[in-house]
Amino acid sequence: MKIYEKAPAKINLLLDVMRKREDGFHEVEMIMTMVDLADRLEMEELQSDSIFISSQAGYIPLDEKNLAFQAARLIKDRYNVRKGVYIHLDKNIPVAAGLAGGSSDAAATLRGLNRLWQLGISEDELCTLGAELGSDVPFCVTGGTAIARGRGEKLERIPNPPQCWVILAKPPINVSTADVYGKLRASELKQHPSTQDMVEAISQGSFADVCANLGNVLETVTLQLHPEVLQMKDIMQRLGADGVLMSGSGPTVFGLVSKEAKVSRIYNGLRGFCKEVYVVRMLT
Repeated sequence: MKIYEKAPAKINLLLDVMRKREDGFHEVEMIMTMVDLADRLEMEELQSDSIFISSQAGYIPLDEKNLAFQAARLIKDRYNVRKGVYIHLDKNIPVAAGLAGGSSDAAATLRGLNRLWQLGISEDELCTLGAELGSDVPFCVTGGTAIARGRGEKLERIPNPPQCWVILAKPPINVSTADVYGKLRASELKQHPSTQDMVEAISQGSFADVCANLGNVLETVTLQLHPEVLQMKDIMQRLGADGVLMSGSGPTVFGLVSKEAKVSRIYNGLRGFCKEVYVVRMLT
């Protein structure tokens, strides 16, 4: 028996950091939604008590450093599963890109193994497990659109934003999320995006207001460390994207576009500067 799971990428419409907590993590408030760029996972039960991962991508670890491997081991240990699993990971989401590709793979592994082994784990329990693996994993378990608070694990579901085209451009660099948060001085931030205004824009279905309220305080760090990201934002804005923002800790920049007529011009313009450009839709 084989199980198939889709692991979509996420973007941050809003990312705010309130403070650094006593446990070393940062208190965040984010609005996340998913886009139709996805990894695909195939899972097959093994009689041997082992976890094997393969992938067509030659640039990702296939051992315990892989979040999907960690998710499989966690669910086996927690629920005393003595069978193994072979996971084939078809990677489409760029790595270390601010799109939660690894987190979404882990979430898909939790969902898939719950079905494969008929464990009957509730979605809430899967989210709790996911929080042990990473701050974005609980959101990736549920999908949709949500406000994420705490470390990112406290989720409040909200309506989906108005449908639009999403153009993703990843400069040829990798960004360490730990480095970005390590250099962020939350207490010195002078401006914070408004979660309330973004929620209102989404609730009213106003594409223009969604674009006007995009915000990510991590840009204050990443754009200084990596001028290529700022350049990508400037190019996307000049080409006519309606709203432009860096996703997560970067380096991927996304542009929201309402009119299909603009999409090919922006895509072709970006391809002159960047190889990894994707045109997708929001998963609404």
